Amino acid sequence: MITPRTLKGFRDLLPAQALARERVLEVARRVYRSYGFAPIDTPALEYLEILTGKGSEETDKQLYRFTDHGGRDVGMRFDLTVPFARFAAQHIASLGTPFKRYHLATVWRGENTQRGRYREFMQCDFDTIGTTSPVADLETVLVVHDLLQAIGLERFTIRVNDRRMLAGLLETLGLTDQATVVLRCLDKLGKQTPDAVGRELAGHGVAAAAIDRLLSLSQLGGTPAEVLAGLEPLVEASETGRAGLAAVSSLMTGLADAGVADGRVALDPSIARGLDYYTGIVLESFLDDLPGLGSICSGGRYDNLAGLYTKQSLPGVGASLGIDRLLAGLEELGRLETAETPANIFLAQFDAAHLGDYLRIAAALRAAGLAVDFYPEPKKLGQQLKWAGKKGFQVALVIGSEEFAAGTAQLKRLETQQATAIEWGGDPERLVAAVRAAVAT
Repeated sequence: MITPRTLKGFRDLLPAQALARERVLEVARRVYRSYGFAPIDTPALEYLEILTGKGSEETDKQLYRFTDHGGRDVGMRFDLTVPFARFAAQHIASLGTPFKRYHLATVWRGENTQRGRYREFMQCDFDTIGTTSPVADLETVLVVHDLLQAIGLERFTIRVNDRRMLAGLLETLGLTDQATVVLRCLDKLGKQTPDAVGRELAGHGVAAAAIDRLLSLSQLGGTPAEVLAGLEPLVEASETGRAGLAAVSSLMTGLADAGVADGRVALDPSIARGLDYYTGIVLESFLDDLPGLGSICSGGRYDNLAGLYTKQSLPGVGASLGIDRLLAGLEELGRLETAETPANIFLAQFDAAHLGDYLRIAAALRAAGLAVDFYPEPKKLGQQLKWAGKKGFQVALVIGSEEFAAGTAQLKRLETQQATAIEWGGDPERLVAAVRAAVAT
């Protein structure tokens, strides 16, 4: 016998988990489409050269890579942004710019597993490519805001920054040549203590005075206006830094104009994002009640990534919802629905002589847009209702031989066990109307 088991970092999804994921995916599709983003798809496998050197040394190490049957070096995508850059370079002549896409798909990283983090997981990306307009940056933050609200979250914070401000600070500190390693260290602020990050920076040869200036970023707080005032003297000597400061100031003004509530978006100059391809606005989103969970929706501007595949300028900006981490957080907060069925109506069968009637009733209910699960065996009613209650059905429709003869039915709410008598007189349309009304209330 082979022991049934899954690989470390990989998992099966049971019905309740898969349904919870599907509900979030449906919300994401609706929100993305409301902003004009169109769906695309790309292969799970790419030529290895497409993927390597695009994220960071760490993501290169985490790549699942192998030689395929044709002797080609290939890798499994570690995110959806790098394949999108290749996709855009390959197809942009027919797509035109600006082009707005969303992509909901699985990615793979051979990293250490932790809470809400797996080696196989799903990302829900949206991106705009082919424009450097600050409106596209603003819209990215607005989509994230609307998405988290549509999912039903009330206590969350979107933290934004601009990599140009960090680049400007590094320029004034003489650390431009070490920008990659310094930004990766800074990206750990919030996940590690400032002292730990400072020790790591020192280990890379960064001087103590520069470390103090860098760590001061994490101490800036208050309203966006107050943070901007604190940042100004740190970056004013750099043209790049001043450009980032102006971009963030404009972003905050636009968010206010769009009606985003005060406090929902915070300016956090310590946000760096670990991937090397970001060039401008960056963002991370956190559940206020679970700050240690990590970011549930992250992204930013990447103006040079597609330039690795084409001479045409294809600047981009976008973000990705980490649905698996989000679901882990919702489960921890007790906010995850536990129903194991996509149907809300259970149609019991305990009189095989009326099988044809049951099938006609189920068909009529489904034709009216109601989701119905018809029990396949005429077992005792108590057994059927117990099974239906465990699966999370809202209501059970009970019609036995006596009810068929009398033209009646019982609609039982499984959570409260409250039963309602229905007079339908053998007319399926009347039964459908009664069931629809009961489910709606």
